[in-house]
Amino acid sequence: MAHQFHSTVLREYDIRGIIGETLGPDDARAIGRSFATLLREAGGRTVAVGYDGRVSSPVLEHALVEGLTASGCDVVRVGMGPTPMLYFAEASAEEVDGGIQITGSHNPANYNGFKMVFQGRPFFGEDIQRLGRLSAEGAWPDGAGAVETREILEDYIERLLAGLAGIDRGALADVRVGWDAGNGAAGPALEALAARLPGEHHLLYTDVDGNFPNHHPDPTVEENLADLRALVAEKSLDFGVAFDGDGDRIGAIDGQGRVIWGDQLLSIYAEDLLIRQPGATVIADVKASRALFDQVAALGGKPVMWKTGHSLIKSKMKETRAPLAGEMSGHVFFADDYYGYDDALYAGVRLLAASARLGKSVTALRGAMPAMINTPEMRFQVDESRKFSAIDEVRARLADGPAQVDGTDGVRVTTDDGWWLLRASNTQDVLVARAESDSEAGLERLMAQIDEQLALSGLERGAQAGH
Repeated sequence: MAHQFHSTVLREYDIRGIIGETLGPDDARAIGRSFATLLREAGGRTVAVGYDGRVSSPVLEHALVEGLTASGCDVVRVGMGPTPMLYFAEASAEEVDGGIQITGSHNPANYNGFKMVFQGRPFFGEDIQRLGRLSAEGAWPDGAGAVETREILEDYIERLLAGLAGIDRGALADVRVGWDAGNGAAGPALEALAARLPGEHHLLYTDVDGNFPNHHPDPTVEENLADLRALVAEKSLDFGVAFDGDGDRIGAIDGQGRVIWGDQLLSIYAEDLLIRQPGATVIADVKASRALFDQVAALGGKPVMWKTGHSLIKSKMKETRAPLAGEMSGHVFFADDYYGYDDALYAGVRLLAASARLGKSVTALRGAMPAMINTPEMRFQVDESRKFSAIDEVRARLADGPAQVDGTDGVRVTTDDGWWLLRASNTQDVLVARAESDSEAGLERLMAQIDEQLALSGLERGAQAGH
């Protein structure tokens, strides 16, 4: 029986919608049938399935498993946990050919969705559109797949702890860290991990609650770090780490309460990596600070600026064989001693490891970074039909000008004052802007250039759009 998805749920990087309005069990069942069809066509058969702590997740998981088995795939159910635990199940088990995590990520409690991996690679873009077309046709084979439940939390924790391999645990005996799971799916895994880490660890909100009663689980928004900052200050901790709702994005603050943004975390990881792998490629998205790219180059590495989006970054990593990549949004990807996917718990372990190997506190590493003046990520509404064409117009106008223009993802313009970025979101009807300078006056001039280009295309920054 054919199935038509709501027009808003098939996104660039994943499938996402509002429970009871645009997404429900029938969608989950159709996703299972179509994913199984594609996997079997490609010679695969077994799919790992996990889910996050949202209230709607168990119902969607049940329907998804029904769909997968009805089209002849075997299912390994790994239960509730962070998205990277599902990725681990797919990457570490030889017989597993694909994986699906049911998660609403950092969206509000009434959202949910699906993140997928297909034979070791991200499943996104055209893959998701093809899944939608298959569902609309209902061209599914019938089958009767088997289902098994597998406990993998212990194996996953063991693998996370391997991030400290080669480090004298005595060097971390006195470290004191705060952790905030935000009532997300990473909570139980964090409890198990922290119990086995060297040092002293203080945990917040590890009980899983899909209503997120304490704060929204998005660690890239500074107000969501308030409780962690208070904990670090109250107990004089060395630093603090926070996770998003499904544990694939990291946020952090140092011992002085300063936010360590995604590109700054990547800078710390790069400094640690490049000592061990001289000349390695490090990828960051177009929203990252110039200071990061300069730092990687100064350390002898090869900085690569790439498109925003975790699936796009993962694909670029495979292509360039980069051992490290990251985004401003807190996705960090380790492929040197790990699997190349984004895992915030592993990123937390690697922050401990970097501090130990470099012989510097996280606060000192953050304090050594140049003081750039930059805007947060600004998002503003624009009609869906205009968002890409407006960027094309800006690019065309600037093509022959004096400024240096990078068109990797939108338009990133470098001038004597610094740089500014304008790009179209792949997942929403918004344009995203950011600017960075080393002076307030320079930042004002950069912002004026953004406003001028928008005005020439009949747009204005206007009201900020939410996520």
